[in-house]
Amino acid sequence: MLQSIRDRSRSWGAKIIVGAVVVTMALFGVESLVGLFGGGGDEVAKVNGQSITRQELEMEVQRAIRSGQVPPEQERALRGQILDEMIGERLLASFASDGGLHLSDEQLDQVIVTLPEFHNQNGRFDADLFRNRLASAGYSPASFRAALRVDLKRQQLQQGLAFSEFTLPGERETLANLQGQSRSFRYHVLHADDLPLAVDVSEEDLQRYYDANAERYRRPEQVRLEYVIIDRQEMAAQVDVSDEAIRQAWEARGQDADRRVSHIMVGFGAERDREQAAARLEEVRQRLAQGDAFADLALEYSEDPSTAEQGGDLGVISRGFFGDAFDEAAFSLRPGQVSGIVESSGGLHLIQVTDLDQPPLEEMRDELQRDLALGEVTSAFHQRVQALIDESFAADDLQSVADSLGLSLRESDWVSREGGQGVLSEPGVMSEAFSEDVLREGFNSEVIELDEDRRMVLRVAEHREAMVQPLDEVRDRVLAEVTRRKQHEALLEVARERVEQLRAGESLDLTWQQVSGATRQQSDVPRPVLQAAFRLPQPQAGQPVFGHVSENGRVVLIALDQVQEGESDPQVEEFVARMAEQLRAQSAVQALQQHLRETADIHR
Repeated sequence: MLQSIRDRSRSWGAKIIVGAVVVTMALFGVESLVGLFGGGGDEVAKVNGQSITRQELEMEVQRAIRSGQVPPEQERALRGQILDEMIGERLLASFASDGGLHLSDEQLDQVIVTLPEFHNQNGRFDADLFRNRLASAGYSPASFRAALRVDLKRQQLQQGLAFSEFTLPGERETLANLQGQSRSFRYHVLHADDLPLAVDVSEEDLQRYYDANAERYRRPEQVRLEYVIIDRQEMAAQVDVSDEAIRQAWEARGQDADRRVSHIMVGFGAERDREQAAARLEEVRQRLAQGDAFADLALEYSEDPSTAEQGGDLGVISRGFFGDAFDEAAFSLRPGQVSGIVESSGGLHLIQVTDLDQPPLEEMRDELQRDLALGEVTSAFHQRVQALIDESFAADDLQSVADSLGLSLRESDWVSREGGQGVLSEPGVMSEAFSEDVLREGFNSEVIELDEDRRMVLRVAEHREAMVQPLDEVRDRVLAEVTRRKQHEALLEVARERVEQLRAGESLDLTWQQVSGATRQQSDVPRPVLQAAFRLPQPQAGQPVFGHVSENGRVVLIALDQVQEGESDPQVEEFVARMAEQLRAQSAVQALQQHLRETADIHR
């Protein structure tokens, strides 16, 4: 069920929960995330009056990264995409709720207890496992239930639209025959050289097009910005981390890594007392010291019938499988080491770690080096951020702040409220740039938290109001567009004349490109040309059918020579009918989403 949610829901939280639950809280605890992001709830978007806070956005970004779906280096480019997804989710969820879609607590409970991610080794729902895995993913039981409820309501809505589609038997047969059809045709691309005369663009043409399309040349309200950024990753890149520190960090990671273990167990009770059992394991320890193999001794001594013949192999274990004493011993060993005698409810054990579920040091070197360097500069980073807060608040410019903190003062080109490239496209930046204090009063902005590693302060260097640019300023753009349009219209007229000549039986000097037996999925023919060839009527009495099509600004003549009918196939009929229904359902969902966006009040 959870996989189904991931596949069909647009919720980032639902999409990545399975990947996220395997990450330990020691590395990615939600409290540490909140600490990194700051406790502020400043909004990055508002959808019909409902806020999306920066903390909510950051949590979804981190979950995507922790799931392994998104490399960390793509984190910054990911923010805008995730925010757009979150806006779409809010719109669908609100529409579903307004439509009265309902999910009872009992239905929700039934879904949760059937999710295999929360089942123990016996295939039963485990409440402790449920809570632990949710905590690892940054959810509480209540927040997970709320997110799951929203996802399931959204599924109800999407499935309701999808299941309303159907295909009649006659449609199925027709669609299958059309799908299996192939066509042989020729096509010729017309060029500007095919025009009898070069197109002439007059001043009146330019003025007429400009007057009719003046809004296309409206320049939005724009600002040119100055800004400084403190980047913890850039600071970390200047730190040298020793090989010894990296090795120690790798070993520390290994202390909590899952591991493959073997054991030799000797019981005590009715047949022997504890001292006798311990003496038997001491005998094993002596033989290990003499060089005997652990696996051979497990077969000889171990009283665990399920593992003795496998050399004592217990498989890969995580903390908590066998109790505190067993964990303390097993998770203190490196591969090949053997523990002292450990007591459990089942008896006494010698434990050997045979392998760690951890990548080799060299594979983790870059990650460990980056984490250690980030940790080393964290204190200095926060100190610089505090200094940035203090100095930018008091300063009348940014150059003095940059000089004082050793930062580069960066300048942007003209940008609008829609944002620019790179950092200027990130959530919250343009709203701060166009805020009253920054735009009208000329103050430095507050410190903008771009993500956990970057802080930014900006100010407006120049400002210009929205206006329609005069023709003289956009003359080259207008001339290029008018020329393109007139040339295209002239080529269409040539194409119509050539088609009439071909239909009349005239022989024209054309360089045809031949396509034989093309299917609708043909990939080596321009798509618009292929589609136009399949829209032409079938040739009669062996005479080709002629037509033309406009393709990416080009004009193409087409001669359809032959149509080969496809064979009826029940499997093809079923497939084509299913695809047609899916496409209609997808179109319905997309149309709904577009309508919701067009009619919503969205601020970001």
